[in-house]
Amino acid sequence: MARKVLLATEKAFAKTARDEVIAILKGAGYEVPVLENYKNKSDLIAAVADVDAMIIRSDVVDAEVLAAAKNLKLVVRAGAGYDNIDCKGAREKGVDAMNTPGQNSNAVAELAIGMMIYMARGKFGGKSGTELKGKRLGIHAIGAVGRGVAAIAKGGFGMTVKAFDVIPPDQIRAAGAEPVETLEDLYSGSDYISLHIPANAQTKKSIGFRLLNMMPKGACLINTARKEVIDDAGLLEALEKRPDLKYATDIEPEAATLAVIKEKFADRVFCTPKKLGAQTEEANVNAGLAAARQIVAYFEQGVKKFIVNP
Repeated sequence: MARKVLLATEKAFAKTARDEVIAILKGAGYEVPVLENYKNKSDLIAAVADVDAMIIRSDVVDAEVLAAAKNLKLVVRAGAGYDNIDCKGAREKGVDAMNTPGQNSNAVAELAIGMMIYMARGKFGGKSGTELKGKRLGIHAIGAVGRGVAAIAKGGFGMTVKAFDVIPPDQIRAAGAEPVETLEDLYSGSDYISLHIPANAQTKKSIGFRLLNMMPKGACLINTARKEVIDDAGLLEALEKRPDLKYATDIEPEAATLAVIKEKFADRVFCTPKKLGAQTEEANVNAGLAAARQIVAYFEQGVKKFIVNP
């Protein structure tokens, strides 16, 4: 009996990416049911009942989905972040989880730079703005996206780039930035902060008033990471007490926070209506194809390189 790989995307891949993903999987002899643009979780639960693997995007694979997926052995998130997968629950059920690191990184990096330009120019509102050249950029976590941001900022705009990460200083330098020892050093010495930390127990609500209030006059935080890492109350307090601060994100905050922003801080804050970091045709194709190839390599060759729940 052929293996069955579910393509489950509440936000569908671009048609080109979807067709190429299906072609790779069918070329390996797998059945490929497709669940796109679904509205109800029950649709996903029904679809996973007899699949061996699944490819997802922002779709949530929680305990309920895992319980329904009796034959599931592998779930691959087409993207870098994987906090939408219950990794611990998957491991307890013997299900491997993977991501596709680096495939969306250029798309997110370009978006972060675009947001910097947009905010520097006063959201193109007609008033005089500022330039990025010569400004100080701090990168909070310099993985694949952070490296892309550093390269564009330095090579294209002549910004000075520093970074804070848990990796050794020589690796930060190799990634294109000067290391700083503490977050306080990063935030207090940066005109722009580009945020790329994952959402986990250590980072959730870690970016709030204390760090934001350290930023220089006129500074701007760019968040293309996760909304969960922002302490909304602290963000609103910083915007209230610091009328010079700016914030741009491609992750719309919770409704109550968004309402306050629209009422009081709309001139200094920009939020996209949905997460846009990976929303390019190229990123769609790259991440989807990587996910499909990883599934084939996993089943046919035993390759487990990108497992995130060992």
